[in-house]
Amino acid sequence: MTAIDELIRLVPPPAAPVHARGDWQQVESSLGLGLPADFKQLIEHYGLGQFVDFITPLTPFGRYDLLMRGIRDLQESERAFRAFGTDEDPYTSDPDASPYAIYPEPGGLLQWAGTDNGDLLCWLTEGDPDQWTTVAWNQRDQCHDAHPVGAVGFLHGWLTGRIVTTVFRSRDRDEPAPWFEPYRDLRQVYVRLSDSAVPYDDRLRILRDSLAPTASRGGYERDGSRQDHFAATGRGWRLTYETAYGHQIRIAFPPEDEKQARSLLLDAVGRMGCTVTAITTDRGQPTWT
Repeated sequence: MTAIDELIRLVPPPAAPVHARGDWQQVESSLGLGLPADFKQLIEHYGLGQFVDFITPLTPFGRYDLLMRGIRDLQESERAFRAFGTDEDPYTSDPDASPYAIYPEPGGLLQWAGTDNGDLLCWLTEGDPDQWTTVAWNQRDQCHDAHPVGAVGFLHGWLTGRIVTTVFRSRDRDEPAPWFEPYRDLRQVYVRLSDSAVPYDDRLRILRDSLAPTASRGGYERDGSRQDHFAATGRGWRLTYETAYGHQIRIAFPPEDEKQARSLLLDAVGRMGCTVTAITTDRGQPTWT
């Protein structure tokens, strides 16, 4: 079984991946070097989106061309760092502090994915592309480590817990089975709630039953505060129910589903024993009034 077969078995790709197809020869010609075969397979099967709401492979296709954007951003940030140092010491140039050369420098790093924390996943472009090493890198803290696997091998290893990096957190054993969420334009709404006599677990159950079928997307409980993420898998909606940052429901949905989202969510809120205190967009603007 190949690496991409193992990843597909672990995380089923979307039926209609977004920005997954294009002219690889043109991409490689623009870069001036070939790309690993497993990365091409990764993009062709999954396209634009995120693994476990955290790692985003950089597809070169579609209106965003994330691969070239990542390359430009890395070149610019490293050029500035080498010239002017860090935010903590902005007056000291430190050209030797970067851990590796940066593409198009010979053998330099070339980014193939990013995380929601701003961490980078890069290839060390030395030798045969199909043998390139993956480097995880946090530019802010100059924290980095190398792994002798390609893009697909790193993803499968990290998702299953076999690969651990010092750059970002490991997957916990009790986390939900890994998933991939294809990119969609989503509208985000925050529904602030009053307290309720109904216990938290029952409120969460009522909310999820109202939007069934759903799938857990993880969460945490700490110092009496709680946060639960889940997806309404039949609708393509993403939700968080929490008391961690105030008692609220955060929902993201395609704009065309707004009427349905409003109706189902407000009905669920009533059965949870809560009243709505405010509804805003993710930018703080009142909505659903």
